[in-house]
Amino acid sequence: MKTDLVVSADGSHTLFVPGLNEHYHSVHGAVQESMHVFINAGLKLCERSQINILEIGFGTGLNALLTFLETGSTRQTVNYFSFEPFPLLPEVWKKLNYPRILSKPGLADVFTKMHQSQWGRKVALSKRFNLHKYNVRVEEAFLSSNFFHLIYFDAFAPAVQPELWTYAVFKKLFDACATDAILVTYSATGQVRRNLKSAGFEVERIPGPPGKREMLRARKMVFGNNSKH
Repeated sequence: MKTDLVVSADGSHTLFVPGLNEHYHSVHGAVQESMHVFINAGLKLCERSQINILEIGFGTGLNALLTFLETGSTRQTVNYFSFEPFPLLPEVWKKLNYPRILSKPGLADVFTKMHQSQWGRKVALSKRFNLHKYNVRVEEAFLSSNFFHLIYFDAFAPAVQPELWTYAVFKKLFDACATDAILVTYSATGQVRRNLKSAGFEVERIPGPPGKREMLRARKMVFGNNSKH
């Protein structure tokens, strides 16, 4: 899949896919978007000492890298699972400037290990961060029931990958979530919200990152499936 390197508004890279007319991250700020949607609206609400995270779309590795940074300071243990059927080639991900932009010692080595880690194997990136990457579509993946505490749903937009934003996929994820689990996504379309709600999640619209008015946060509650909005 051909990609073009693009500098977003906050100086961090995103990738543009001409064949899909789609960006991997927001042109309004790649790091800023990932921090807002996945870290601030999702990860920071999980106060568990051990967190099982599922990411739909490993992509550039930015979400995993930011999660590694955040949980390093909170001293949480993370089991990070990520599905990516179309991994980036080394000549693409090696150009991404996230380690330099985030400017933390040793981060470049961690980022390299993330991308070079073997598929289907547990890779310990630190004493408290275990990465599990799978070269598979979520529709075809086996998911344990009641296991995940947090889901980063970061697929391409519904207009580009409609097969990933369906009731069937969200129901599969709902069943894989532990009670009180959170799912966050940058999309706020009505159909996505309805599909999440139909799958059993309680759904709320919350303020989105720069360039987007709203995003969605969904929870697996003990009782009731009603949306707040």
